[in-house]
Amino acid sequence: MAERTRVTLAHVAAASGVSVTTASLVLTGRARELRISEAAEQRVRSTAQELGYRRGGGDTRAGLSRTIGFVLGAEPDVEGDTVKGAVEVAYRRGFMLFVGETGGDPAVERGLVEALRDRRADGVVFAGGRPDVLWYGPAVVLGAPGSGLPSVVPDEVRGGRSAARVLVEAGHDRGVHLVGAGQRDVAAADRLAGLRQVFSGAGVEVAGVHPCPEWTPEGGYDVTKDLLRRHRPAALVCFDDRLAFGAYEALAEAGLSVPGDVSVLGFGGHPAAAWMRPRLTTVALPLRELGERAVEVLVELVEGRGSRTPLVHRVPMPVRGGGSVARAR
Repeated sequence: MAERTRVTLAHVAAASGVSVTTASLVLTGRARELRISEAAEQRVRSTAQELGYRRGGGDTRAGLSRTIGFVLGAEPDVEGDTVKGAVEVAYRRGFMLFVGETGGDPAVERGLVEALRDRRADGVVFAGGRPDVLWYGPAVVLGAPGSGLPSVVPDEVRGGRSAARVLVEAGHDRGVHLVGAGQRDVAAADRLAGLRQVFSGAGVEVAGVHPCPEWTPEGGYDVTKDLLRRHRPAALVCFDDRLAFGAYEALAEAGLSVPGDVSVLGFGGHPAAAWMRPRLTTVALPLRELGERAVEVLVELVEGRGSRTPLVHRVPMPVRGGGSVARAR
């Protein structure tokens, strides 16, 4: 088998159209200090990423250290199950996974990435962090796409379709209100798009869309209480389980039962959903599967088998049945 070409700083410089000195200054974090243009800096960084250049290392696919990093930022949806899924896949594929938490502090994140680079890690999963820090090997983002790196996200549109089908199959074709929709948030927009796709095809007219400043129990309580002053809904689709928790409280105060009087459906699979009475039917975030898929994609890149990997990998959101949705009257 032919030996793979070692990616050097000269390769990065030539492909970026800059001098070796400029490429070196960018990749050592001194671009702004020496007034290198932002366009040149971004060009060098993206080229280094594409070529798989790693400072102090050689080819990222040969002579692997068999270690990868998992950098946790301030993303609230990245929980223990996500890390467990990542660890299990890494172990199964013969890699050691190092997990570091930043708390959203950019300085801590830079320190973690520097430590991973010093230990010759083969790649990094950025979970809720900033993938623009100084890392120039294979990387995957667990979260919103748009960084130019492969990303792994919940399939929110498909989740919205699943939620709508739950209500359609229960015969709900009127009096459906959406609590928490209208947020300037990718997840909210995608969930709404999926809901509308199925509702439109089934002839269901949404009776009301109710934004909330925050997806909290207080927000769900306030919106539902205000809604009940004007109208009695047949079903509430809450865009987060915490909103559903608040909706339960407002309905109970009004003397209405779930699901006898009002059906309620949530999103997220929050642990509180299992303790609500009746248990909330929810479209859950696939936390473990997100961690598993992120590491699978990263390993494919590290081992040189991910050259054609999609930029966005969408993981299905399962419906967790409860007792909060009843047949429409």
